[in-house]
Amino acid sequence: MKHWFTLFLVGFNAVASAADFDYHLAAQRVAENVYAFVGRNEDFTTRNGGNIVNTGFIVAPDGVVVIDSGPSLRYGQQMRQAIAALNAKPLALLINTHHHPDHFLGNQAFAGTPIAALPATIEGIASEGNAFAENLFRMTRDWMKGTEVLAPARALTAGVVEVAGRRLRLIALDGHTGADLAIYDETSGVLFAGDLVFNGRAPTTPHADITHWLAALERLEAVTREAGFSALVPGHGAVSRDAAPIRQTRAWLLWLQGAMRQAARAGLDMNEVLALPLPAEFAELPVANSEYRRSVGHLFPAAELEALK
Repeated sequence: MKHWFTLFLVGFNAVASAADFDYHLAAQRVAENVYAFVGRNEDFTTRNGGNIVNTGFIVAPDGVVVIDSGPSLRYGQQMRQAIAALNAKPLALLINTHHHPDHFLGNQAFAGTPIAALPATIEGIASEGNAFAENLFRMTRDWMKGTEVLAPARALTAGVVEVAGRRLRLIALDGHTGADLAIYDETSGVLFAGDLVFNGRAPTTPHADITHWLAALERLEAVTREAGFSALVPGHGAVSRDAAPIRQTRAWLLWLQGAMRQAARAGLDMNEVLALPLPAEFAELPVANSEYRRSVGHLFPAAELEALK
């Protein structure tokens, strides 16, 4: 009896442990045959397992087009299960919008499916992917178990392409990183903006060129003014039916750029810049304080050099 009870406890603990790593992915219908998995407006933690990102998929006539694969092997596996629960079509293509880890570390779960990205994104994943994975493991621990980097093998270029019978407009930009891909589904009018757009969350800036980013936002806002536009899926935050998240992202970036330049011209040191208060319009934005502190580290040294010139 004791032996049986021990085995029961081991089995129960294994089930409980597996349940602990459930991302609870629920596909949100954005338009007919277009879905998004919307993450939390939080930092990476061992509670959320890195589920702070938006991913999505399009059910095309001849297969499924997946947009980004999430932060881990577990996420990618659960994403595949959620997609399969809604339709039986084969996976046609996985697109990575850029090389930040929460958008590509689920690629491994899609082995056997063509995986594509802009050339600079492929290069970034290949060169920095392992370091990203190690850093994410430090923040989310066993959620990352078994995760290995799988870089895309297919290079994309800007323009209209047909994938599995669906016309997609690939918009190659930069600013959030050195290569940012937005995908506009011409059938539904849904724009997947990747991390060029944040909604209700402070943007991240580890590879940012704010001047280029602002130009990219102008390009994306022009898409939202087209007659067929129906919805915007940002890289983080709620799906929107208008360009409000673009304007919010732009407002944060303009303030951040101006604050760094003004502080540098005033001769403040980094500790003084870190202590500056956030404007009232951003003070209640999720993760605003932590992202501001990180952005000071990313951007203030360049602002100091600019001021010295």
